[in-house]
Amino acid sequence: MKHFLDNDWKIYPAGGLTGEAFYACRDDEKLFLKRNSSPFLAVLSAEGIVPKLVWTKRLENGDVITAQQWIKGKILEPFQMKDERVANLLKKIHHSKPLLSMLHRLGKLPIFPEMLVSQLEEQFEPRLLGIPNIQKAFRYLKLNLTVAEYNEWAVCHGDVNHNNWMMTEKGSLYLIDWDHAFIGDPAIDLGPLLYWYIPEKDWQDWLSIYGLQLDESLRARMKWYVFYQTLYSIQLFYEKNKEDEYLFWIDYLNTLL
Repeated sequence: MKHFLDNDWKIYPAGGLTGEAFYACRDDEKLFLKRNSSPFLAVLSAEGIVPKLVWTKRLENGDVITAQQWIKGKILEPFQMKDERVANLLKKIHHSKPLLSMLHRLGKLPIFPEMLVSQLEEQFEPRLLGIPNIQKAFRYLKLNLTVAEYNEWAVCHGDVNHNNWMMTEKGSLYLIDWDHAFIGDPAIDLGPLLYWYIPEKDWQDWLSIYGLQLDESLRARMKWYVFYQTLYSIQLFYEKNKEDEYLFWIDYLNTLL
């Protein structure tokens, strides 16, 4: 990756599951680099949802490298997910017409619950499918497809884990890592966020900031997507050989069943 920068730049891995993120340093300058990042990063940057996009370059092999402004800040801690700025930013994302328009132009179509279950089951590790809790979770998803039906589409991030939220020293909040964004039911973001980080007694207060009432339809859809996201996490971490992580999510199914 270094050959397209001046020789006085130093490049280091930035971690993450994909191994495609780096940061570059030169004197007091610092950039966040990523290979083949989301193609609508420019719109995310313009909307103030991610740090400012500085430049984009295409390599001879077809890879696209993006450089973003390096921000001084920290990843949110789990307890900070209750911050009203999280609710406000997620509301902005889910109601953004420019983001939705861009995904439509990129050929993205809404993802329906039955598609998610079918794709996940096809990809799932056969050895894991023999685990009783995983069998029960898939059964729950299939039996409750009708409660997950919804047609007010939004751009969804798909992984609202606290590690993807960054707060700058000046209090600006960003949601990063948009590689798997899609068009779907906002409940796929809302469900995991509330289940994982917000006490149930505070759900309505948090949703009021977001702009929703906690009715039975929303509650049922959120639960459905938490089951889905949990199974997805199990398969993802299994593929990455992250044993502690996928065992954690298998155990987490006990709290849902």
